[in-house]
Amino acid sequence: MPQAKLTTEIDIVAAPARVWTVLTDLAGWSRWNPFIRAIGGDLMPGARLTTQMHPSGGRPMSFRPIVDAVVPEVSFGWRGRLLFPGLFDGHHTFRLAPIAGGTHLIHAESFTGLLLLAMNVERFRADFTAMNLALKAEAERS
Repeated sequence: MPQAKLTTEIDIVAAPARVWTVLTDLAGWSRWNPFIRAIGGDLMPGARLTTQMHPSGGRPMSFRPIVDAVVPEVSFGWRGRLLFPGLFDGHHTFRLAPIAGGTHLIHAESFTGLLLLAMNVERFRADFTAMNLALKAEAERS
């Protein structure tokens, strides 16, 4: 099965608790997030989220991933798929680590599926980076 991983990182001048608050305020994402402009649901393992992603250079896409992990002020992630297992599956994660003066964020997604034979997931790197920069700005605002 084809596999790919996309990882981005950013340092944020805000405590992990502040970054966590912004990141887990799902209703607030529409205010600051240029990539995933809408997300709703409960941030608890097993819960289904409803999301709308707006990739640059592409059409908006809706998907309904399932939250697979939540560790307050440390990490959360979800798993989603396109249509059926094995076509295009993704595991999206956010990991926060305290650093001097703030937080180091690792924002990543692991992909598997047959569509990877025809798709380069690097096309999403700019979108992940834009989201990271917007999160940084929002978390540092207060």
